[in-house]
Amino acid sequence: MMNQYPLWKYLLILCAVTIGVLYSVPNLYGEDPALQVSATRTTKVDAATEDQVLGLLKQNTLAYKSAARDTHSLLVRFNDTETQLKAKDILKDALGGGYVVALNLAPATPRWLTALNAQPMYLGLDLRGGVHFLMEVDMDAAVGQAEERYVSDVRTLLRDKKLRYLSIARGTQGLEFKFRSKDERDKARDVVRNEYPTLVLKDEDSADSFTLVATISETEQREVRKFALQQNITTLRNRVNELGVAEPVIQQQGDSRIVVQLPGVQDTARAKEILGATATLEFRLVDEEHRVEEALAGRVPPGAKLYKRREGGHTLLKNQVMLTGDYITDAASGIEQQSGGSAVFITLDGKGAGIFSNATKDNVGKLMAVVFIENKSETRVIDGKPTKVKSKVEEVINQAVIREQLSKRFQITGLDSADEARNLALLLRAGALTAPIEIIEERTVGPSMGAENIQKGVNSTLIGFAAIALFMTIYYYFFGVIASLALSVNIILLLAIMSLLQATLTLPGIAGIALTVGMAIDANVLIYERIREELRNGNSPQASIAAGYDRAFDTILDSNITTLIAGFALFMLGSGPIRGFAVTLCIGILTSMFTAVTVSRAMVNLLYGRRRKLAKLVI
Repeated sequence: MMNQYPLWKYLLILCAVTIGVLYSVPNLYGEDPALQVSATRTTKVDAATEDQVLGLLKQNTLAYKSAARDTHSLLVRFNDTETQLKAKDILKDALGGGYVVALNLAPATPRWLTALNAQPMYLGLDLRGGVHFLMEVDMDAAVGQAEERYVSDVRTLLRDKKLRYLSIARGTQGLEFKFRSKDERDKARDVVRNEYPTLVLKDEDSADSFTLVATISETEQREVRKFALQQNITTLRNRVNELGVAEPVIQQQGDSRIVVQLPGVQDTARAKEILGATATLEFRLVDEEHRVEEALAGRVPPGAKLYKRREGGHTLLKNQVMLTGDYITDAASGIEQQSGGSAVFITLDGKGAGIFSNATKDNVGKLMAVVFIENKSETRVIDGKPTKVKSKVEEVINQAVIREQLSKRFQITGLDSADEARNLALLLRAGALTAPIEIIEERTVGPSMGAENIQKGVNSTLIGFAAIALFMTIYYYFFGVIASLALSVNIILLLAIMSLLQATLTLPGIAGIALTVGMAIDANVLIYERIREELRNGNSPQASIAAGYDRAFDTILDSNITTLIAGFALFMLGSGPIRGFAVTLCIGILTSMFTAVTVSRAMVNLLYGRRRKLAKLVI
């Protein structure tokens, strides 16, 4: 008969609905306050760690629901947030810097569902609470650093080739290499071109020198910018891991910006301090051959530079860097036993240990200084206008005699406080930023506001659904009930697909669900109005049902495809909340087409398809 599906189609629809219910149910169970204990580079989470953590909780009479350990971390669930916060303080103090103790919200999904890989959707920042930063990478500084590296490399190259030069420095046009004669410049040009073919070279003459100007090609500049952005994303991810944030979002936006979302973090000042800092260290020899007073008077000797000392005064350091913070693999804060002051204990990688060992072996008995370097950016009011001012802080935090050849592990002192030691250790562990970044936008969402957003979003969707179901039932009678049931299946399938994709649900995403509820019913309205029209034209009820579904399909397809194109455009061109809305909208359109046309017709076919003598249709 015309209004009957084959058995396989009914079974397929039933299977889709069953899977939809199964994978949407985890979203009803909510989340448990939890602590996530993760290992660092020098530790591991094993059975002994689990026994220690659970023992500390029992010792302090802190009840927990359950504990689960995997290869990298231990997750302990609690009944309330108050116990969770108390437990965090106790575990953080007891475990020390060897472990990262992070606040977390763990899904309370039953094990039989998790065994089927049924997980709830992630909740976005606006629903869970936390902080959002939009950061911009200083791409000019990244190119400038590349030019500084070329200055150092070309200087070394010309010395190795025994080619004399007057000066090598960055100028307004690029890199400027000055020579006494044209012949020396020509030889240097050939050497530089062979060694660094990506540099664009041109000659410039003046009355007292012959200059070779080098600029980095556009292609290489693009690569430098791209590398700086990717390296900064990696460094920020390392720093966020050190902060102990569960499920952070760190992603690129455009060519020079990075979005960082830290769910559950409320200390904005600390997050900004750690994420935006560009602190690193350099180890240099002290210039003991020249007087600091002469340098202060403006007579700085060649190959040296004047630095401020943290405790006051100045010191003269040699330009040659013995070691940079790039080779540091681990750094831990602690107390220096002799003086009782704050210290950072440094561990180098194999290459760094070799470099430092050779550098200190030849300089035993000489003074070595530790230079703390930090790039800062702040907004000041200049001539009545807010202006961004960038500055670079370089200060000597420690100066000591090299007593013996240093290798893989050593310590630095001279820090102001234990907090500064902890922050410096964190930054050194996570690595230095390749280029300075600036926070250009920040938002903070409290957990209570996130819970309120969820409640309001759910209520608006339920109220909208109830209003639509009431209207459809009054207007189309039993066919309205069928449409409402199909709409329920639509919402279930939408939630199931988003859960399977592990999509992040945001407040705009909830708006997309509410919009989908309103739009999905349009297809049923088109079908039912077509059935009414066929009945008015004198067709039989069975023929009217078949014509209503068949002839309305093209209109439904056209209207949904145009909306789907708009949704794809929003997803491709938008960012952040707009993308969340677009994802929900596109999935909702696809599920609504399936439920309005296939699921609702299956229900109509089951109810009316077998009635051969259907005389009247109430619609």
